[in-house]
Amino acid sequence: MATTFLRNDNHIKSYIAFFDLDRTITKSISGRALARAAYRKGLMSHRNLINAIFISLLFRLNFKDPHKLLDQMVRWVKDIPENTIVDLCSEVFQEVLFPSVYKEAIAEIEFHRAKNAKVVILSSAFTTVCREMANNLNIDDIICSELEVYNGKMTGRPVGHLCFGKEKAVRLKEYCEKHNNNRSEAWYYGDSISDLPALIVVGNPVCINPDKKLKKTALKRGWKILCWKT
Repeated sequence: MATTFLRNDNHIKSYIAFFDLDRTITKSISGRALARAAYRKGLMSHRNLINAIFISLLFRLNFKDPHKLLDQMVRWVKDIPENTIVDLCSEVFQEVLFPSVYKEAIAEIEFHRAKNAKVVILSSAFTTVCREMANNLNIDDIICSELEVYNGKMTGRPVGHLCFGKEKAVRLKEYCEKHNNNRSEAWYYGDSISDLPALIVVGNPVCINPDKKLKKTALKRGWKILCWKT
């Protein structure tokens, strides 16, 4: 299930350039920044914070299914009004995420736009965060994680699958098919081994400040590796 906000642009694009958000466009990690801000504002309990830290540890150590862990990680938003979460995302974007955007990422986005490419954020980050980034960087579309809302409040559950790991590859393929773009001509920029499924299915994979596992894979496959700094 794709979350998009396609701009009104009737021009035919040459190809698609997909960008991950956290640690690819930005140095900061949106989920971590949101959790800190939520705890500071009293929107996240101390218990939920400890639980989030524990889940993060399990995630890094690969002890459990990462998709199940991520589903658990977003449960802290349960019963919080949707408007409150939207405001929190906007505040964190302005104060933390946007200031941490890599200058090289901006240049790379402009490089593709100059070549008549459609630029798309493909990220596990929340919809509001991705939309804010797209609006500020003149990005065409977003594919991201959407959280369920019922009667104006968050349920603590995702809508469909969170956009992570293999789900990124699924959505990337679907998007290219929907917009009649050849994946062999598409680009994907990512930083983590969790981006591997998406990197594999495009013709132009690019690794940004890759973690150890991704760097090892990138070197073995001869993929492009870039080092970006704020």
